[in-house]
Amino acid sequence: MQQSKTGRRVTIKVGAPLKAALDATPERSTIILTNSEAKPWTSDGFRASWREACAKAGIVGLTFHDLRGSAVVRLALANATVPEIATVTGLSLHDVHAILDMHYLARDPALGENAVRKLERGTLK
Repeated sequence: MQQSKTGRRVTIKVGAPLKAALDATPERSTIILTNSEAKPWTSDGFRASWREACAKAGIVGLTFHDLRGSAVVRLALANATVPEIATVTGLSLHDVHAILDMHYLARDPALGENAVRKLERGTLK
């Protein structure tokens, strides 16, 4: 697929849970995210449906793009490298570093706990 902002080609391996869901879904389209008419979303249609879903779920103050930031953090917590994260998300190395530095990792206690465990094992480098 192509990242819309930069035009970079992004190839993402399908994880096992998504593959199982796709395999169980009757083939409707080569496009995974489709609207109720099995057609690709328009920007406006997706935005409206996203707002509606957020309202139903009680989510306030987050955008669809926050999901990519969350993916960056989850990948980092899974020990993916910055270049690996950039490849999967289509973000630049600079943007991945910025997301990790400014918005997420400083607030994640799991990273601190992991660092202390490594220190105790003598594996912190």
